[in-house]
Amino acid sequence: MENVSTQLAYYFSTYGLQVLGAIIILILGRIGGGMGRRIVRKLLEKSNVDVAVVNFVGTLTYFVILTFAVLAALAKFGIQTASFVAILAAAGFAIGFALQGSLANFAAGVLILVLRPFKVGDYIMGAGEAGTVKEIQLFTTVLDTPDNIKIMVPNGKLFSDTIRNISAYDTRRLDIGIGIGYSSDIQQAHDVIMGLIQADERIFTDPAPQVMVSELADSSVNLTARFWLKSGDYWGVKFDLTRAIKEGLDASGIEIPFPQRVVHMVSEAGSA
Repeated sequence: MENVSTQLAYYFSTYGLQVLGAIIILILGRIGGGMGRRIVRKLLEKSNVDVAVVNFVGTLTYFVILTFAVLAALAKFGIQTASFVAILAAAGFAIGFALQGSLANFAAGVLILVLRPFKVGDYIMGAGEAGTVKEIQLFTTVLDTPDNIKIMVPNGKLFSDTIRNISAYDTRRLDIGIGIGYSSDIQQAHDVIMGLIQADERIFTDPAPQVMVSELADSSVNLTARFWLKSGDYWGVKFDLTRAIKEGLDASGIEIPFPQRVVHMVSEAGSA
């Protein structure tokens, strides 16, 4: 018993302060990690960052601080932590290299959630796809096409491409092209089209709608009807007005010509 007591006293005097210091470091690391997580979450929430990003960054902050606390606690026992840091760095490099595609999608997902180039419910075009955004995940963005097909687009591919957010603004400009024959009365066609535009209550009067001669094409004089409307009325007005213009021009006797080409034939006798 005397030998045991002597050994315990020796170990306590030798390692007691180190163990106590390591325990204190771990406790402070855990407290500091919790405080760091709360501070980061509050800062991100004030910036209106997505909840998924807030939770991820907060948890990442907590474990980073706790990792440093564990390394500091090990150093209290004289353990060389440089080797542990090197192992962690090598493991991180290997994992990052193996998952570089996934990490690129993850990084792009975080940027999408932070920068908000679009939100759930927007109709977007990007990465060769188009559809309504149903869900923004950390690795992929889920789109629903107008014909009800679900598309999962990798965030890395989507964020590196040009993103066209069709729903970003409440109003849109609509251009409708109309071709009339060269023998038709341009002013009469203008009046017919403008009358149909003014009769549609969905079309804004400010900015004022316009009907212009846009091109003298091979087979027709091309007019362009240009006006502004609510984004939600875009397709309804486009379809309805296109039909109304066709019927209105037909009723007024204004020709909408087919593509045509004039060919002059030259005989051999005539050429001689």
